[in-house]
Amino acid sequence: MGICWGDISENVRVEVPNTDCSLPTKVFWIAGIIKLAGYNALLRYEGFENDSGLDFWCNICGSDIHPVGWCAASGKPLVPPRTIQHKYTNWKAFLVKRLTGAKTLPPDFSQKVSESMQYPFKPCMRVEVVDKRHLCRTRVAVVESVIGGRLRLVYEDSEDRTDDFWCHMHSPLIHHIGWSRSIGHRFKRSDITKKQDGHFDTPPHLFAKVKEVDQSGEWFKEGMKLEAIDPLNLSTICVATIRKVLADGFLMIGIDGSEAADGSDWFCYHATSPSIFPVGFCEINMIELTPPRGYTKLPFKWFDYLRETGSIAAPVKLFNKDVPNHGFRVGMKLEAVDLMEPRLICVATVTRIIHRLLRIHFDGWEEEYDQWVDCESPDLYPVGWCQLTGYQLQPPASQCKLVYRKGVLL
Repeated sequence: MGICWGDISENVRVEVPNTDCSLPTKVFWIAGIIKLAGYNALLRYEGFENDSGLDFWCNICGSDIHPVGWCAASGKPLVPPRTIQHKYTNWKAFLVKRLTGAKTLPPDFSQKVSESMQYPFKPCMRVEVVDKRHLCRTRVAVVESVIGGRLRLVYEDSEDRTDDFWCHMHSPLIHHIGWSRSIGHRFKRSDITKKQDGHFDTPPHLFAKVKEVDQSGEWFKEGMKLEAIDPLNLSTICVATIRKVLADGFLMIGIDGSEAADGSDWFCYHATSPSIFPVGFCEINMIELTPPRGYTKLPFKWFDYLRETGSIAAPVKLFNKDVPNHGFRVGMKLEAVDLMEPRLICVATVTRIIHRLLRIHFDGWEEEYDQWVDCESPDLYPVGWCQLTGYQLQPPASQCKLVYRKGVLL
């Protein structure tokens, strides 16, 4: 709905069910938007003036929200709320006066909502997706369900169909069949020799496009050092090394001091990824940089480390410096995917902003579970998104309950 959200603002009038009514049938009344919070709007019935006693929140994209004039066109009754019924004898004249020149929803608003919730990915489509147990490789998976553009993918060789992975259809973790071979990425071959009935390869044009880069000039090289968000601990930015340069601008990266000997924990980021940074990024922006595991010369100094390891830093000019005018502010609430348990979407708060990088805090959880996320991540949603799409929202963790998370009883 982002492209048509300009139609929504404070003082816009809508027709909504009248809950302050004793009639046995469903009736409606006109309300104005007092405040917006994501998809949710605080509404006040016309006639209440400055009285907020019956103000109520609702999802502006819900099925019971209509443009002014919908009731007349649909033969639905407009009935003033019982609390203020005595205030006017001629409610029709009151409405004409109040609504002249007022803004309402466009007549095709519900159609726009419906169209925005149509997704090109369908069940039974095959994709290549990161292997959640070995980040260095991909596996074939099949779309099992689509909710709000989020995909539940079941790995194709899962015998009981419980080995799954959740991600958004625009996630950088999914690709068309054949992608791994085309860029030289590791790939786990399936024991399945032919597609199951009804399964078909997802058309390549449906996947998020990455920015084309020129690798012919000065470019990333194996062994160069940089700073990177650790995909296994998204609250940390770590000292990292480019381990392999793939085609089309993709890089295999390892976290210094914690790599497996066989490279099974290397991970793939594109050169334009907002999750990799030049040497010194954390120091400049007063972020705690996680040094290599076992490194004892603290505080960590890049100059000393580069000299000790005989390494060079990746050139600053190769990194993505684009910062969109994203509009996020510290303290804003949103709904965010817990990327360490990506089937979960939680109530969250923006606690820090560094250029395009957001620090996301999950309400009720310790700060160690915070995650660094890009401002354009497909895993961030406005308040009310889960209600709109029917996805289950995890409420803030209660401090008075025992909660099980990531294998730890808190």
